[in-house]
Amino acid sequence: MVLDSDNELRETIDRQPKAQRIIATLLSYIFHPIFVPIYVIYFLLYTEPFLFYGTTEDGRLMVLLQGIVNYTFFPLVSVLLLRGLKFISSIKLKDRKDRIIPFIICNIWYFWIWYVWRGLEGMPREMVIFAMGVFMASSIGLLLNIYMKVSMHSIALGTAVSFLCLLGFEYGQGMGIYIIIALLIAGLVCTARLLLSDHTAREVYFGLAAGLAGLLIANMVAG
Repeated sequence: MVLDSDNELRETIDRQPKAQRIIATLLSYIFHPIFVPIYVIYFLLYTEPFLFYGTTEDGRLMVLLQGIVNYTFFPLVSVLLLRGLKFISSIKLKDRKDRIIPFIICNIWYFWIWYVWRGLEGMPREMVIFAMGVFMASSIGLLLNIYMKVSMHSIALGTAVSFLCLLGFEYGQGMGIYIIIALLIAGLVCTARLLLSDHTAREVYFGLAAGLAGLLIANMVAG
């Protein structure tokens, strides 16, 4: 066990089997917070019974590209610029204080895409709710970051799983398999974060709770 910069005990990963560490690291990258919203948007655009934003391929592709730009490209470039300007010590944001500015900047992009989509003619209600859910969950994460290094991975996955559960109430049993898969992925990724000693269990649980709370707030406000 070692003390981190916030004086919290974390287990070192030296004793973890190498294969286990590789798998945990791979899961952490594949389901990184900058990718999770894109997976959900793609699911909404190209999976039955949704096929949102009309039925045209160009319309769906445009929405997907808008999501990639605001949820992946801009946040990634922002973090790289912050590292280049030495505002943060690492692009991996291992220190709680390093996460403050990225949280704020990402919230700007998240708010912007929600604001655009909510006023876009033909944009489905579910897409607007999800966009606002991401913004609200990230905002709650920013507040939690004052007290702990809350897991960004669990915030993203908590939002995604909660959103799929919301769709389950609306679309019925057809969503069951997707919810099960999402829960399995969330469990594996959260376990991976613990195995890599990047977070304590409390930070992971609070991240999941932030995702759930953000989606519930969005459903009440934007729904």
